[in-house]
Amino acid sequence: MNRDEHNLIMEEKVAPAKSGMAFLLLTSLLYLAAIFLTIFFAESEAAFPTTVFIVYLCIGWIPFCGLKVLRPNEAFVLTLFGKYYGTLIGPGFFFVNPFTSAINPAGGTSPLSTAEVIAGDNSLNSHTKRSTPAKATKQISLKSMTLNNDKQKINDKLGNPIVIGIVVIWRVTNTARAAFNVDNYAEYLSIQCDSALRNIVRLYPYDISDEDELSEKSLRGSSMEISQHLREEIQSKLEIAGLEIIEARITHLAYAPEIAAAMLQRQQAKAIIDARQMIVEGAVGMVETALSKLSEHEIVELDEERKAAMVSNLLVVLCGNKDPTISRP
Repeated sequence: MNRDEHNLIMEEKVAPAKSGMAFLLLTSLLYLAAIFLTIFFAESEAAFPTTVFIVYLCIGWIPFCGLKVLRPNEAFVLTLFGKYYGTLIGPGFFFVNPFTSAINPAGGTSPLSTAEVIAGDNSLNSHTKRSTPAKATKQISLKSMTLNNDKQKINDKLGNPIVIGIVVIWRVTNTARAAFNVDNYAEYLSIQCDSALRNIVRLYPYDISDEDELSEKSLRGSSMEISQHLREEIQSKLEIAGLEIIEARITHLAYAPEIAAAMLQRQQAKAIIDARQMIVEGAVGMVETALSKLSEHEIVELDEERKAAMVSNLLVVLCGNKDPTISRP
């Protein structure tokens, strides 16, 4: 096959088709007429007409092979003696060349992600490709379909292992490319989703501090931007297969089990520090207000030493973890 023929295969074309009901009625009438005439000439002992009609009865069923029924959002990719004949699209009852055959490379398998979560020891094992049997069909679906990839363990930008899963909504837009440019377009999509997910996750950290939120994106805090970037990354790999990515979303995001406990302690420590900082800032403001009120209303005269003692006592009371107790003599 030369380069020009390959380019023609990549472009989808409409297959010539006629009304299936008209051809069904015509072929049925001809076949019934052939049966009647065969019996008639056989009784009249006319050898040649009888032989002709018997031969017709042997091959007269062939036009029935050209009858095709399509439901909404389905298509037949037809080949004629190994060459691309055209794509039959649209609901209805059609008649096409009876020697054409419909192909669907993804009609017999249901693709799954190359990543698989192995239960038991709460760890992710090596990635293995697997497919489950599905009902074989010659029609190529043009509906929007969902690919729910298994969870994968990937290192983020900071090197932290995380477990992430995505769901991809996709559809076939060019049946010729889907059928001829790749071996199995559904499995090809699954592999490209896994590859794109790894490329995207390596560019972003799982989480960032509050100070960096405006200047840097994270997997946890910028889900919409990450999903858009992921969709574009996957789509760039699927032009050859004639597929369109409608949406790609993250469905699961968590630290890997081996570091989850440590990261939880880190988050707890950060929360405690932030809470302590807020308590101290509030206590200092309350002490400042108290001293200014005492001085403004001239309730009591405090020298520097007594002010320091009062500030110390107030900070201990306000910043302490326990309620203050009064010691009695």
